[in-house]
Amino acid sequence: MAAMAIILNIETATTNCSVSISKDKDIIVLKENNAASYSHSEQLHVFIKEALKEASLSFSDLDAVAISKGPGSYTGLRIGVSAAKGLCFSLDLPLIAIPTLQSMAHQVDLNPGELVIPVLDARRMEVYSCIYGSDYKEVRETRAEIVNEESFSDYVSDKKVYVVGSGAEKCRGVLQHPNFVFNESVVPSAKEMASIAFKKYEAGQFENVAYFEPYYLKDFVLQQKKKKN
Repeated sequence: MAAMAIILNIETATTNCSVSISKDKDIIVLKENNAASYSHSEQLHVFIKEALKEASLSFSDLDAVAISKGPGSYTGLRIGVSAAKGLCFSLDLPLIAIPTLQSMAHQVDLNPGELVIPVLDARRMEVYSCIYGSDYKEVRETRAEIVNEESFSDYVSDKKVYVVGSGAEKCRGVLQHPNFVFNESVVPSAKEMASIAFKKYEAGQFENVAYFEPYYLKDFVLQQKKKKN
């Protein structure tokens, strides 16, 4: 029998500051706060320490750290990845990277033939999206795209297509096919990272800690304040 794995999962790609500790594929502790504004810099390390305490574990008990790699908020991803890499360096632990949209897809229970499209709100009418089948394997790669009437039309059939996440509201207004099902309430969470992280741990799918960077998908655009006259 393979040895069990205690994994710290960190999700900071959106406003949800989320930390979980899992034993193999099962969650032991989940700490998260989906505030209206980003609170990761204040809350992330507090949540990590509180989660370990609630699980009666210490940093030395961890076998790996899993991070939600993006796409998502530039600042949120930087904070999460920096924390994860710091822990991996100091504790000599492997780093596991999980696509943010993949863990979102796992929040939807799918019947055979159904699809789920996690969408995160980007600027204007743009979303970050990916398409997953009922086995939660990628059907179409992650893209940054502007939503219009033809978006995802190649993937609509007689089965339901779930469009979930913060970008679902944009999609609801333009996607007219009756088989689209929209749910804006789905947010990336460290809860769904556990099973994915354990599979990667068993397969030895680890990142190079020194060179790993978040998956931004788009270049960061600094919004400059307008000068007052």
